[in-house]
Amino acid sequence: MIRVTCAIIRNDLDEVLVVQRGKKTDHPYKWEFPGGKVKEGETDEECIIREIREELSIDIVICGRLHEVEYDYGHKQITLIPYICDTLDDLPLLTEHNAFRWISRSDLVTIDFCEADISVAKEYTDYTTGEKEDEKNSVSVPELPVNVDEELRSMITGIVTGREFDWIINSAVETPGVFHELLEYSFSDDKRLAFRSSWILTKVCDNYPELLKPHLTRITEVIDNVDNESTERSFLKILSQSDLQKLSNRHHGILADHCFRALRSGFSAIAIKAYSMEILYNLTLLYPELANELSATINMLQEDGSAGIVSKGRTILRRLSNMSPGTKQIPG
Repeated sequence: MIRVTCAIIRNDLDEVLVVQRGKKTDHPYKWEFPGGKVKEGETDEECIIREIREELSIDIVICGRLHEVEYDYGHKQITLIPYICDTLDDLPLLTEHNAFRWISRSDLVTIDFCEADISVAKEYTDYTTGEKEDEKNSVSVPELPVNVDEELRSMITGIVTGREFDWIINSAVETPGVFHELLEYSFSDDKRLAFRSSWILTKVCDNYPELLKPHLTRITEVIDNVDNESTERSFLKILSQSDLQKLSNRHHGILADHCFRALRSGFSAIAIKAYSMEILYNLTLLYPELANELSATINMLQEDGSAGIVSKGRTILRRLSNMSPGTKQIPG
């Protein structure tokens, strides 16, 4: 029995990522949830995070776990371990699959899945519509005193369920002390703690951007020195959704330089390039003289960029073409 993990990866629109197997695989052209075999000495959680990075070049946060599925394909028997995950990366870089699609939950039943993945898709649909409760997600979340740093830190690094994430997100909105700790953790040298904390802040920013406004200057000032690609991605997402008029001209310059470097680098992750484009477009609304440099940089990426970056670039170019020449605009 081969132990295999798979990820039900959700984006900000609550769509789910599915990938298509290649012609020379044992299930040619079938669709599946991405994942792979558990290596010796590796936990299931370590496996799924590694596999998604290797196959798609994206980072995920595990938010829950569904029931294991055992399936006999004849030539092999597998135990499939499904994880519900969130990501900041809408633009995966395929290394093993033919194609990817982001689909709504209701469309899962229309996908030509591998047999074991059909069961996973059905349980996920039931799970998210409330028709079936997964007892593995029925955990008791402690009532944490605001000042208990170690307990909050342990909870963030050890989170495995969506309920725990929701609790911390709600606590950050309602309790200034929790929000403050999350912000400080985001600047930590502990990469796991920093990424998870900054990722939670992106969720706070989605619905309560005003909570991040007083801290945009600090985030901008440290962005060049963030030695953690996952945290950088979170910070750039927050900045891409924020009103940049609240920053000074000097901070606009810091941000513009950082984002142009990210676009021109051959090592920046796809999501970092995508968020950098959005930030630079917003800066161009304030400084129209940036438009030509941004257009030239995007056109350069069109030549050999990934499909996702090419698509994002075309969107930004269309928006740039609709700008009134020489007119400063208000982002929004």
